[in-house]
Amino acid sequence: MTLIAILLGTVAAGVGSVWLAAFLSFAMLARFTTHMLSLAAGALMATAFMHLLPEAFESQAGAHELFAWLLGGLVFFFLLDKAELWHHGHEHHHGIPDPAAPAQVKHAEAGGHAGHHHGHHHAHGSEQRAGGWTVLAGDSVHAFGDGILIASAFLADMRLGVVAALAVLAHEVPHHMGDLVVLRQTSGTERAALVKVSLAGTVTAIGGLTGYFLLSRFENFLPYFLVLASSSFVYVALADLIPQLQKRLSLRETAGQVAWLGAGIALVTLVSRLAHHAH
Repeated sequence: MTLIAILLGTVAAGVGSVWLAAFLSFAMLARFTTHMLSLAAGALMATAFMHLLPEAFESQAGAHELFAWLLGGLVFFFLLDKAELWHHGHEHHHGIPDPAAPAQVKHAEAGGHAGHHHGHHHAHGSEQRAGGWTVLAGDSVHAFGDGILIASAFLADMRLGVVAALAVLAHEVPHHMGDLVVLRQTSGTERAALVKVSLAGTVTAIGGLTGYFLLSRFENFLPYFLVLASSSFVYVALADLIPQLQKRLSLRETAGQVAWLGAGIALVTLVSRLAHHAH
């Protein structure tokens, strides 16, 4: 039963997030991007601080050891983020738009520097294709880690698994939006970009299977995996999503951000309670 739940959760988080990102990117990107960022940030923080960390600290593991893993996880994801930024900078240098800069993408699509971009495309076509594969490789590694984290949560408690899968889905949607922008430039069509990113998303299930068979033999390490999952969620929320929301906005727009942030927290809490009753 647990293995089936892990497979369903990882496929829903890995592939479902890609399809939802594609819908928002290709149909309603301008309207919902900020809302999704707020929702994802709230869901991630609620999952980490209200579910994963309490579950880890209720085990027999020592508090000092768990906090050391939390700190180490934050530093690790900081370094991983640095590596990803280096890759994005390299891709941008070779003519691939930075997915974090939608205004630049719109300018390029509108032909704001079409002559330069056209010449750059012929000069560095191979680098653009390589940049697309770099994004897919990074997605695959990230998805594998997400699968292990989801599996560790399911093995601890069915409720934790459900909320962890939803949290991964929520925080992957904005990430995949940027990936689809890059892959659409390198692949030429929206369908090709969707297929490639979806295949990378299926690696989440492979990570889930690996986590299931690994953690079932080393259950004593489960609290540390839960803390590592928490450090991932906390880092993504505070270092990636929240800074994108810190802009000068009107009172109405700020209230909307807070409302969607609260909705993310409420969603995690509601799903946790529903899963608890079902369990």
